[in-house]
Amino acid sequence: MSTIVTLAFIFVLGLLIGSFLNVLIVRIPKGENVAFPASHCVHCDAPLKPWHNIPLFSWIFLRGKCAFCGGPISIQYPLIELLSGIIFLTLFLKMGFAFATFGIAVVFALLMALSVIDFYYKMVPDSLNLLALTIAILSAYSLPMLTVNLVNALIFAGAFSLLRFYISYAIKQEAMGEADIMIAATMGALLGVELTLAAIFISAVLALPAMLLLRDETDESKQVPFIPFLAMATWIVYIFDTQMSAYIGSLYG
Repeated sequence: MSTIVTLAFIFVLGLLIGSFLNVLIVRIPKGENVAFPASHCVHCDAPLKPWHNIPLFSWIFLRGKCAFCGGPISIQYPLIELLSGIIFLTLFLKMGFAFATFGIAVVFALLMALSVIDFYYKMVPDSLNLLALTIAILSAYSLPMLTVNLVNALIFAGAFSLLRFYISYAIKQEAMGEADIMIAATMGALLGVELTLAAIFISAVLALPAMLLLRDETDESKQVPFIPFLAMATWIVYIFDTQMSAYIGSLYG
């Protein structure tokens, strides 16, 4: 298989995963079955034909409108599919063609879905969060690395759990949630201890402008969701892990 064909296959695979992510994003927060009923228009409930369901391209050909009622199709659908394709392509270019690479790409795709759900609904489904954590631990290039992934995940799960208790006691209200603990564990499995600490710092920097903008906001629906920033920071650090490690080493070298 030539390089171009391989890369095209990986990109299309990412598009397909992204298409399924859209189903998860729309249905799981509503408690709906992700398999039934079949894909349908959210405006007129008309079942979609197979050619209406081609990732990315159907939205373009239909010009963002339902083929039956003309209702608008959210740009979220092609955007998630495109980003998923880019995630897969970027990681395979970086890490090479391997089962572990596929697993890591799925984890980042799930983190993207969790970010969108957290942004829209201010909630994080345990099913997707646990799935991302499990795949992150299992996506090892060797058996020793599998053990390292598990240990790093447990380190950050424990650290965030302890931090949660201390902060909650100090401010007399619940601080952080179980979702944040699982995300931290996923970050630990993907990045290791040193780079996860860097990612947490970067996520705080990324979130700071939004937090300052909404610092006086009391409406929970308008509060800043933090998981999108954790996911973005994890992606940045993972892609530039070599440069990050070199920079951190230079600080303490």
